[in-house]
Amino acid sequence: MDKREIKSIIEGLLFIWGEPLLASDITEVLDIKENEVHLILKEMMNDFNYNRRGLQIKQTNNSYQLTTRAEHFDWISKLCTPRNDKKLSNAALETLSIIAYKQPITRMEVEALRGVKCDRSINTLVQKELVKEVGRLDKTGRPILYGTTDDFLQYFGLTSLEQLPQLEDFTKLDEDGQLELEFD
Repeated sequence: MDKREIKSIIEGLLFIWGEPLLASDITEVLDIKENEVHLILKEMMNDFNYNRRGLQIKQTNNSYQLTTRAEHFDWISKLCTPRNDKKLSNAALETLSIIAYKQPITRMEVEALRGVKCDRSINTLVQKELVKEVGRLDKTGRPILYGTTDDFLQYFGLTSLEQLPQLEDFTKLDEDGQLELEFD
């Protein structure tokens, strides 16, 4: 099977699957090496971007998904009825931020940092599949350790946790005492 045919099959797999598809699953279906799958997908991503196609391939950790381009949102939204998903509350966003930067972390550690109870926020984040149980702490009561999911990365348009802004970027205050973000 030539590379052109492999690309065609991968594009079809990504289209029909809809959700992020693990590279290992593509490897299994095509019976080729995983590093070859990654190289072909990287080529496809570059081709899609170079040709300004209406679709793009997004990578999240070790999975890939076919998506529309963000810059086409205004046109696509005219055709589609927007979903009425509830947005995250400030409390949930604060909790999610702490988990993202301090993971793996227990509920009690999050509460100690926030200074308030976080049960509802954590439950909301688990229900929205932005946070998951990643283990248990080896101490009395064996508290649950929480971490972010690939859905978290996808929701915020990140490829990996390394793309999170550095905490130092959040430490500068303006003259009104408000956080002033500085990004390169």
